[in-house]
Amino acid sequence: MENKKPVTLIKIGGNIIDNTTELSQFLSDFSKIEGYKVLVHGGGKSATKMAESIGLVPQMIDGRRITDAAMLDVVVMIYAGQINKNIVAQLQANSTNAMGFSGADGNLIQSDKRNHPTINYGFVGDVKKVNTQLLETLLSNSIVPVFCAITHDGKGQLLNTNADTIASELAIALSEVFDVTLNYCFEKPGVLYDAEDDSSVIENINQELYSKLKTEKAIHSGMIPKLDNCFNSLSKGVQKIKIGHHRMLQDKTALYTTITL
Repeated sequence: MENKKPVTLIKIGGNIIDNTTELSQFLSDFSKIEGYKVLVHGGGKSATKMAESIGLVPQMIDGRRITDAAMLDVVVMIYAGQINKNIVAQLQANSTNAMGFSGADGNLIQSDKRNHPTINYGFVGDVKKVNTQLLETLLSNSIVPVFCAITHDGKGQLLNTNADTIASELAIALSEVFDVTLNYCFEKPGVLYDAEDDSSVIENINQELYSKLKTEKAIHSGMIPKLDNCFNSLSKGVQKIKIGHHRMLQDKTALYTTITL
């Protein structure tokens, strides 16, 4: 059987995006990664700031944004517009031929509007399918796709979709064709035993340890959906998942967390 080509898929969050210096350094590091690569970005703080500036009050439940029609306009403008195009332009400046995408472009990511029994999330999408064939074509033509956290329902409606989930679903889809390493980059050096102590990185987490850490409340709140996504991805073919600061991409001595089944 032919060896699958490697793909590096990286998701970055608001803490990198909101810091001009950090973002610039990350994009420089990202540009140096050889071979096929894909970037997924969130951008929550910028959208919140814009929403508040025009008098909207952002609503969150369990770390997930409630997206009414007015908020959807803001997140599309900020995620698919300002942030996405800024990242693409900076990657071009780093000699990386990037193209920015929402899920609607090329029908790359289709979602269903979330139907929750008790909470109305508004225009929030849960990923249904990924256009793996088009992604493969882009990568094989040396295009670096840059995805924002906006998808569509196939009926003309844009949907706000969790960026961690988009990264996970893209990694699962690509793993049918490629050997995928999924990297979640954020401001911490990895998953920590003690959130206040950056030296307390848990270097390896499997499902057994994950259950134990949740019981002990060492892992809680926003880290739980992130790790749930990780284990889901691994169970569906993703080869390797790393969580940590973006310095792990270039610094061989950097600590980070590896997630395994």
